[in-house]
Formats: sequence, C-alpha cells, structure tokens
Amino acid sequence: MDYKYLFTSFEGRISRQQFWIGVLILLGIAIVLGVIDVFAGTYSVHNSIGLLSGIWSIASIYFNLAIYTKRWHDRGKSGWWSLILLIPIVGAIWLIIELGCLPGTPGPSGYGPDPLGATA
Repeated sequence: MDYKYLFTSFEGRISRQQFWIGVLILLGIAIVLGVIDVFAGTYSVHNSIGLLSGIWSIASIYFNLAIYTKRWHDRGKSGWWSLILLIPIVGAIWLIIELGCLPGTPGPSGYGPDPLGATA
C-alpha cells in the first residue's frame, strides 16, 4: 500500500479496507501521543487534551480529509461531502456508515479506476 498516496493525495479512489487501515493508523498515533502526554505531564484535565495530542489533532485534519475524499470518490461523490461532519452526531454516523460500511461504485468512474479492480 502506498501510504504517501493514502495520507496526502486528494485524487483517486480507495477501498473500504484502505479507508479503515488509514483511519486506524491515525487513531493509533493519537492514542500513543495521548499516553505520552499523560506520562509527560502535558495532559490538561480541564481542557481534556494534551500538548502532543492537541498538535496531532490539528495536523491530522489534512490526513483525514485526504482519506475521506478518496473514499467519497469511490462512492461516486465529491470530497465536499466531508462537510457532513459539521452536523453534530448525525454527520459522524453518516460518514462512518457511508465510507466505512457501504461498498464503492463498481468499475471505473470520473474519479479513477475501481480500487478493487472490478469492471462494470
């Protein structure tokens, strides 16, 4: 798997498996940094975030949007659908179901070839 493409490109399509791998890698990094924050004493109970995990939260927005955009493309939709996350609770549920559970559009599309290699 091309991780540079997965985390930095906004073009093309990715499968559900690639989506979950990317999301879990980013989540794993966030958890590790959160644990480091707790042990380093940089975690603030009042703000519920630590120094390293706070910086990672901001930096990972780009990586998450790159993953989401490619997955939306596989579903035949624009990456702008990521804005659905601005709707509290419902947006996150919609995104998880649509990107993480539903299959992509089979065959090539205007966004690129089928990541699973299927033809229409």
